[in-house]
Amino acid sequence: MDHNNSTVDMDTERLTAELDIKDSTSVVIKIRRKLPDFLQSVKLKYVKLGYGYSCNTATLLMLVVLFPLLVATIIQLTGLGLYTFSQILTSFDTATGLTGGIFLLFLSGVYWAKRPTPVYLVDFACYKPEEDRKMTNEGFAKMSQDSGYFEPETLQFQKRISTRSGLGDETYLSKGITARPPQLNMKEARAEAEQVMFGALDSLFKKTGIRPQEISILIVNCSLFNPTPSLSSMIVNHYKLRPDIMSFNLGGMGCSAGLISIDLAQHLLKANPNSYAVVLSMENITLNWYPGNERSMLLCNCIFRMGGAAMLLSNKSRDRKRSKYQLAHTVRTHKGADDNSYNCIYQREDDKGIVGVSLARELMAVAGDALKTNITTLGPLVLPFSEQLMFFVTLVKRKVFKMKVKPYIPDFKLAFEHFCIHAGGRAVLDEMQKNLSLTDRHMEPSRMTLHRFGNTSSSSLWYELSYAEAKGRVSKGDRVWQIAFGSGFKCNSAVWKALKAIPAGCESNPWADCINKYPVKVPV
Repeated sequence: MDHNNSTVDMDTERLTAELDIKDSTSVVIKIRRKLPDFLQSVKLKYVKLGYGYSCNTATLLMLVVLFPLLVATIIQLTGLGLYTFSQILTSFDTATGLTGGIFLLFLSGVYWAKRPTPVYLVDFACYKPEEDRKMTNEGFAKMSQDSGYFEPETLQFQKRISTRSGLGDETYLSKGITARPPQLNMKEARAEAEQVMFGALDSLFKKTGIRPQEISILIVNCSLFNPTPSLSSMIVNHYKLRPDIMSFNLGGMGCSAGLISIDLAQHLLKANPNSYAVVLSMENITLNWYPGNERSMLLCNCIFRMGGAAMLLSNKSRDRKRSKYQLAHTVRTHKGADDNSYNCIYQREDDKGIVGVSLARELMAVAGDALKTNITTLGPLVLPFSEQLMFFVTLVKRKVFKMKVKPYIPDFKLAFEHFCIHAGGRAVLDEMQKNLSLTDRHMEPSRMTLHRFGNTSSSSLWYELSYAEAKGRVSKGDRVWQIAFGSGFKCNSAVWKALKAIPAGCESNPWADCINKYPVKVPV
């Protein structure tokens, strides 16, 4: 775990960098707006790591099984002829042939036993709060003023951030925050958690038809709210889940914790045949609304909003037909061994003893380094061979032969049809689009999720995928890349393959009542 690290990740980008504001203690808040050019200094060890992931035992065994066929093909192409080759084969006695056949059967059995266990995403559900939880930008400014916590300068600071953040006027805040006076207590935090978790899970169970008692694995991730009993125990108690359920509660792991949960579920499903796993990703904002005046800690108030998502994963072969996606790859990158990475997002007390989340000046540089490592590791797993070859040749020229050649930037648009980039903030989306040469259509799910729902932390990736589904854009065979950043510092990716076309018009989709008016133009 990350020792109370926050979920605030990329949310400062443009905000403090553009304003270059000094707070009341004359401490300059400067966070670099742009990501570093992370493709200029790729490290070979991460390329090798990616190829290491792709060359597993099952693949090697399969090559051994196919080797005789490969040899026969080569002999034929080199002119020996099938007749000559058959004479060579018939020269072996019966015992030798029988031994060879048994050996091939053994290798086939080993491959079958060691083959990767497929993990299916049967379906998922995103929580949509009640209408009375909606908060406009103007209403947010008035709410902050009426709370009585903030000085005039910090109120103006929050107002400027809100207008430039990319959030629209239909995001949601919890009842504890909007109450007068604000009720920032454990009771309201529990109420928010129950609304989000049970709302998402009720929808998931309804969509999939699964009974709660069928669940073998439960994983809940929420960074900043970790009560006792745990959130996972709250779910077990509410739905009366089985007593032997494997439950996990991940805290303090930032906005990328949702993909960590998916990766954990994948490993558990591979070790436990014939099982269902439920992953619940959320953040709780009631107890983490910062009622202080240190500007580097006020960014959470302006961008984080209420939300959550629940996912049903299965390793049952019979679920393939009804599942939406199959998990292809997960790649996790953790830079916590570096002190700058570890400390760049830190939950602490301000000079008045009020707990908040501070952001270091190195944030964007740290994020760029983590992103570079993650993408470099992921590339060999997903990029077409032609892109890998061009990238590798250029890399060898630069690293081995010390040639001054321009680095080759792989075209990830050839690897994926859909991009779900964590909606942490407007400027990081701008930088991701620029660095990966993505189109406005590729970025649309992330930008519109930020506008409609705000930064819902780890669950934002699922609101984005819901957007693509609501638009009717997901076809059979499409590949989806989910990538998120989090404190620690972490950058994690998951790759999904659509098993069927997803029709638009699902009533349980959180975009169902408004998808026709999107995309909208977000003011600069």
